[in-house]
Amino acid sequence: MDKVMLKELKLNACKVRMGIIEGVYAAKSGHPGGSLSIADVLTYLYFNKMNIDPANPEKPDRDRLVLSKGHAAPALYSVLANRGYFDTELLKTLRHAGSILQGHPDKKHIPGVDMSSGSLGQGISAATGMALSAKHFGDNFKVYTIVGDGESEEGQVWEAAMFASAKKLNNLVAFIDVNGLQIDGTIEEVNNPLPLDEKFAAFGWNVIVIDGHDFEEIENALIETEKVTDKPTAIVMKTVKGKDVSFMENNVGWHGSAPNTEQYELAMAELKKLYAEIEAE
Repeated sequence: MDKVMLKELKLNACKVRMGIIEGVYAAKSGHPGGSLSIADVLTYLYFNKMNIDPANPEKPDRDRLVLSKGHAAPALYSVLANRGYFDTELLKTLRHAGSILQGHPDKKHIPGVDMSSGSLGQGISAATGMALSAKHFGDNFKVYTIVGDGESEEGQVWEAAMFASAKKLNNLVAFIDVNGLQIDGTIEEVNNPLPLDEKFAAFGWNVIVIDGHDFEEIENALIETEKVTDKPTAIVMKTVKGKDVSFMENNVGWHGSAPNTEQYELAMAELKKLYAEIEAE
C-alpha cells in the first residue's frame, strides 16, 4: 500500500471515529466501544475495497456488508455518511424520534444499509444467505459481515458457519471483531468462545488472523481471500474496544454508555489532535 493511500485511510478512519462520538453523544445512548473498534475495517472496505456507489445504493452488482453486531450501528452510520450516502449532520440525530438513524441498522430507511440487524447471530446468517443467492444466480458480488467476539457465543453463528462451509461460499468474508469485552465483562468471564480462529477452521473456513487496526494487514488478508476457491474466509481481528479515545480504550463500561459533555469534548479533542498529527505526516 502506498503512503498516500495509507494516510487517506487513517484520516478517514479518524473522521469515522469523530462521527461515532458525535452520534452517541447526541443520542445520549448507544454503543461507542465496539463501534470504535471496527472503524478501521469499515473505513478500508468502504473507501478502498467494496464495489459500491453512494449515488446508487441499490445497484445490483454492488458488494454487500452486513453488520452482524448491529449495536455497533454508529460506526456503520458514520462510514456511510463520510462516504457520501447521506449528510454527516444526520449523525447528530442518532436514536432521535423521527430520524432514519435508529439504534440498529434498518435497510428500509437508511441508504447503504444492506441488511437490518441487531439480534446477535442473525447478521452472519443473512450474509450467508446473500452469498448463497449470489452463487445460485451467478452474481459476482462479495458479501462481507462483521461479527462480534461476544456475539460468537450465539449458537446461530455456528449454524451459519457450518452451512457456509458446506456450501463452499468463497464469496463470503466474515470479520470477527475480537476486542475481548462484552456488555457484562470480558468474553472469557461471560461465556468464553475462544479460540475463535481454531473454531472457524474446525468448521471448514479459511482463517486469517490480523491486527484489526493495521490497514496493510487488512489489505493483505483481503488479497488472500481472493485466492480461496472452495470455502468462506474468517478474518479474525484483534482490536481495541474504544480505539483512539484514551478513556474508552479497553474499558467495558463504554460498551453501551454515552459520554457526557466533558467526556465528549475530551474525546473529540483527542481525535482532532490525532487527525492533525496524521495530516502532518
